[in-house]
Amino acid sequence: MNIIFATNNQNKVAEIRAAVPAIFNIIPLQEAGIDIDIPEPHPTLHENAREKAITIYNLTGTSCFSEDTGLEVTALNGEPGVKSARYAGEDRAFDKNIEKLLANLQGKEDRSAQFRTVICLVLQGTEHYFEGICKGTIIKEQKGSEGFGYDPVFVPEGAEATFAEMTLHQKNRYSHRRKAVDKLVAFLNGLPHNSLNKEY
Repeated sequence: MNIIFATNNQNKVAEIRAAVPAIFNIIPLQEAGIDIDIPEPHPTLHENAREKAITIYNLTGTSCFSEDTGLEVTALNGEPGVKSARYAGEDRAFDKNIEKLLANLQGKEDRSAQFRTVICLVLQGTEHYFEGICKGTIIKEQKGSEGFGYDPVFVPEGAEATFAEMTLHQKNRYSHRRKAVDKLVAFLNGLPHNSLNKEY
């Protein structure tokens, strides 16, 4: 099955391709020949995921999916949440985002947090949603050089290493994105083989 993934984020593409069976050919926007930067103006992950998927579906008429992910920190009332990528500014600089996060957590005893991913699949005009959550802890300093985003300061429950200290295979044992993708794949596996477009 061929399916467009409405993103230009190559880190997300790599994670999702590593999480899905070979039967699914995940095609990011650039490979589909779509040059567009889709805004994320909404206050929820659900709405932003829908915005991206619906935009590409309306543009191409092709079934596609998108996702939005946020880091939700308990002691910060769920921040940065939907603003995770732009927490410290519109330049999406994750070093600055992490610096702001750690500064805001100074003096806080509760360092629990969760990553949450919402996937929106638009299949022949109908929307379907899948969610994945990974609970964990924010540590006080960055560790590791793998992954992206807040991975250097997030240790998932049941692990001793940050996401940034893990290989992609190790990260996928815990990953919020992997959990959402597993639900997406289970849904797609239950469809008739002609349910997805095959133009790409």
